[in-house]
Parts: sequence; C-alpha cells; structure tokens
Amino acid sequence: MPPSPRTIAAAALLVAALAACAAPSDHARPAAPRTEAAAPPDRAAAPPGLPGMPPVLDPADVYAADRPGKLAAAVKDFPSRVYVPNTNSNTVSVIDPATYKVIETIPVGNQPQHVVPSWDLKTLWVNNDLGDSLTAIDPATGKTGRTLDVSDPYNLYFTPNGKYAVVMASMDRELVFRDPHTMKTAKALPVDCAGVNHADFSADGRYFIVSCEFSGDLLKVDTEKMKIVGQQKLPRQGAMPQDVKLSPDGKTFYIADMMSHGMWVLDGKTFAVPKLLPTGRGAHGLYVSRDSREMYITNRGEGSVSVFDFAKNALTKKWHLPGGGSPDMGGVSADGKVLWLSGRYDAEVYAIDTASGKELARIPVGSGPHGLAVYPQPGRYSLGHTGVFR
Repeated sequence: MPPSPRTIAAAALLVAALAACAAPSDHARPAAPRTEAAAPPDRAAAPPGLPGMPPVLDPADVYAADRPGKLAAAVKDFPSRVYVPNTNSNTVSVIDPATYKVIETIPVGNQPQHVVPSWDLKTLWVNNDLGDSLTAIDPATGKTGRTLDVSDPYNLYFTPNGKYAVVMASMDRELVFRDPHTMKTAKALPVDCAGVNHADFSADGRYFIVSCEFSGDLLKVDTEKMKIVGQQKLPRQGAMPQDVKLSPDGKTFYIADMMSHGMWVLDGKTFAVPKLLPTGRGAHGLYVSRDSREMYITNRGEGSVSVFDFAKNALTKKWHLPGGGSPDMGGVSADGKVLWLSGRYDAEVYAIDTASGKELARIPVGSGPHGLAVYPQPGRYSLGHTGVFR
C-alpha cells in the first residue's frame, strides 16, 4: 500500500530540517521577533488571569499544586500506571510502576504520539496522529472508550480555564481550538510555520508559547482571542525546538532543541530573542521536580538527563543511562521519586531515581515509544501534553 500524502509530507519536512541543520549558521544574525502592536490602554485594566482559570495557589510557584502525593479528589482512587504510546506498533503499553512490568497492551489508532490527561483529569486521550483520531482511556479502569475523528492530532493541550482543547495539527499547519469534551472545532488557526508540536501557558494563562520543530520558529498565542500575537525564528540554522516549559516563578520559558543540543531561555512577556543553554545531544523533554527546585532535561541523542537548578540558574548534574539509550518524553511519579521516560529508538521505558540518577528499571515495550503519561499525578487541572499540571 503506498504511503499517505501526510506521511510523504512529514518525511519531506524532516529531510529539509535535517539538511538545514548542517548549514554553517551558528553566528547568523537573529531575525527580530514579530509581535503585535502595543496593547491598548484597556488591556492594562484587564483582570490578572485568564477568565475562568482557577486562581494560582502561589504567585511565586505555578507548580505549587503539584507537591508529592497531592492528588485531586477526581483521581485519588485511580490505580497508578504508566501509559506508553508506541508509534510504530499502534498500541499503548500499560506499566505497573510497582512491579516495573507491562500488564496490558491496548490496540489504538495509527501512529499514537502522546497520551494526554484531560483538563478535568478524568480522561486520558491517545493522540492517533496518522489515524486522525483521539482514543479515550478511562484511567479508573484502564479500558478504552470512544474514539473521536480529529484531523492530525500530533499533540493536545487545554486552555487553563478548561474552555478549549488545543490540537497541535503539525502537518495541517494549524492550532485547532476544540470543545474539550466533544472535540468539535471552535476555531482553526492557521500558522505560518512548520511542525507545531509543543507548548506551555503563561502564569496568568493569557498567552502560550508554541514550538515549530520543522521551521525552527516560536509562536506567541493570545489564549482568549485565539490569535497569534508574536512569531520569531530561533537564531540558529537548523534549530528544531521541542518541549516547552514555564519556570516556577512564571518569568521564563524553556524550549528544548534537539538539533541545537540544548534549551532556549525565553522571556515570554517581551518575547525577545532567546539565549541557548547547551545541555546535551538531542535535548528533547523538560520535566519539573515535585519541589519545583529542579528541571530534568532529556538528551535523546546521547542517552542522558541533565538537571537544571532554577535557583542557581545553572545545570548542576548529568545522569547517563548505563549502556546508553534514547530518553524522550515522560513524567515524574506522584511521589516525585521516579522519572519515567520513553526510549524512542530502543523500544523500552526507563525508570530513573530522581535522588541519585540511578536507573531503576529498563522495561521492554512496543516499537517507537513516545509521549508516555504517568498517571495519576498531583495537580488541580491538566494543561495537556504528557501531563502538565497546575
């Protein structure tokens, strides 16, 4: 059977991105970011947070609701599991973290990329990218439910007030705002970049930053207006931005870049040109510790995890997986003691001790494991991806 047009397009974009990476451009002058005109005076009088968003518990720490074991009433009785989407096997492997064993393999749609907790925490959505669908998993029972037709759901987020789901339609070149329950389209927002894939929201929820991996762009999007208000190309030829994460104090966005081998440090408010902090080859995923003191950066190209200290504003440790590996996407256990990561190119999952960096287990799963979700996790609501909770 010949490959689909979307598959051909994806391959072409990836080849172009990798070819661009080889160009000598480390010292290229960065292009100035494009932003909208200054906000009108009435914007200054707007309420501090996105309307309908739960108030921030601690203005100094957006992750204050994510402390060890602080499970919401909606999830406190859910069994602890690790859900692993296998992109090449079209399955989800379910791991019991107590035994480090796969206890079930669930067939899903074509090319599942991420397992995403819903805003209300009650559903896990499997993003079947080439299958153009979302499959629901009930985390109380582990059973699949409805499958909804959704075009190109590479990744999935939720606005902080729970009003919309936001589909990262990478090949369709759109951010699609949808009803968070029915997934019916509210607004499809075309983007002038290639490969929208990851995002995170500002502390007040009024805007979010999006990475475009194939063109090396960043977008700034007004959440309420569903409008792009800023765009810039990263100042490095061949840049390939991936995961995006907000600092606990809400002042800085970090963007992992697998071809620049580090993470970009961005002031979201000014949206000025960011600076690159090298971490390791193939920097990919970003995960904040339960005490909000550190962030774990997966370096997929070298089989390591870098540890960034927020207070010191510096990398303080690097953990190498014994025998190597390809650590990609994942999450932190509810008690904060274990970092779970998919091994994208090795059909395995890694469990890492967050106190020592020691590998606790290496678990065989299906082919091409990607955006695994550790569930349940602490937090009042989910912003999506593999579990960004606040």
